[in-house]
Amino acid sequence: MTTPVTIIGAGLGGLVLARVLHVHGIPVTVYEGEASAAARTQGGMLDIHQHNGQLALKAAGLFDQFLGLIHAGGQAFRILDQTGAVLLDEPDDAGADRPEVPRGELRRILLESLPAGTVRWGHRATGARSLGDGRHEVTFAGGTTVTAGLLVGADGAWSRVRPLVSAAQPEYTGTSFVETYLHEADTRHPATAQVVGGGALAALAPGRGIQAHREPAAVLHTYVALTKPAGWFAAIDFTDAPAAAARVAAEFDGWAPELTALITDGETPPVLRSLHTLPSAHRWDRVPGVTLLGDAAHLMPPSGEGANLAMYDGSELGTALAAAGDDIEGALRHYEEAMFARAAAEAADAAELLEIMFGAGSPQTMVTFLTQAGQPS
Repeated sequence: MTTPVTIIGAGLGGLVLARVLHVHGIPVTVYEGEASAAARTQGGMLDIHQHNGQLALKAAGLFDQFLGLIHAGGQAFRILDQTGAVLLDEPDDAGADRPEVPRGELRRILLESLPAGTVRWGHRATGARSLGDGRHEVTFAGGTTVTAGLLVGADGAWSRVRPLVSAAQPEYTGTSFVETYLHEADTRHPATAQVVGGGALAALAPGRGIQAHREPAAVLHTYVALTKPAGWFAAIDFTDAPAAAARVAAEFDGWAPELTALITDGETPPVLRSLHTLPSAHRWDRVPGVTLLGDAAHLMPPSGEGANLAMYDGSELGTALAAAGDDIEGALRHYEEAMFARAAAEAADAAELLEIMFGAGSPQTMVTFLTQAGQPS
């Protein structure tokens, strides 16, 4: 089978691209490895920024629907030390510049905006190869294939499309997150709910941290950060949830119990999220008929920009293709050059933020960073 515009990956970036192309009357097919839209939860809260994510949603014609998803109070943020002392407490200021929304709900409105059948579920890409003349073949688990007139890799950190343009592979940053949840926190875990507050908190120390975010329905979603070799985490049996939680919690011995409860009282099995990155200046020479967006193009440590960049990539690529006429390669070249520049700047900032949060001077380095960021230049 041949499809004119073929997107691999139904994450936020791939779906924004599909939606923008649809708005402009350009046929598109998205292939996704998950069995359905409900195959797994889609992460937690996202702050959607005015200068990229919100612009992408406007280009997709979904900005008004996005406004209906905003989680009131979610932009509040506080920094604590390991004793639970509050070092910085920033209230929600109505969230106009970067309001918080649930990632799963944002994905839902994107999916619902596409014609039925646009997303082909249960198609996990296993490889891709060039057929010449700017055409590429993608192979899926089970052996089926599709030939793409234009192929876009929106398939994340371990992209199967990326090798068509780049030999770069993600490298471990030296820090991993362990994800946990508390439910009905206001009634079942009141002390912890109170310390988290209405938005997010980061309790930090050199080499470690407990980061939590309040989600709708009094859910507390936590990422426990540890700067450890990959082998340290490999030695933990995460299939034994109580033992894994206890091992992680042991790294926070002496911390305030209302903070460590985010680990020890977790109501879902802890999940390891190792942080990987591509080179901060990752780029490639123009390869006819194929390009990348989002983490496939510029994987970086979490900084609040990843989803925003992916959506902006999708909107910029879709807009460029819609205006390209017969000069598709010119549109791809223009898109890539702009994407390389903005991604390199954000990747450098993300690496710096990782050091600020978990480096030797933490948590004071983070307090200083945010305080200075809020001052007029």
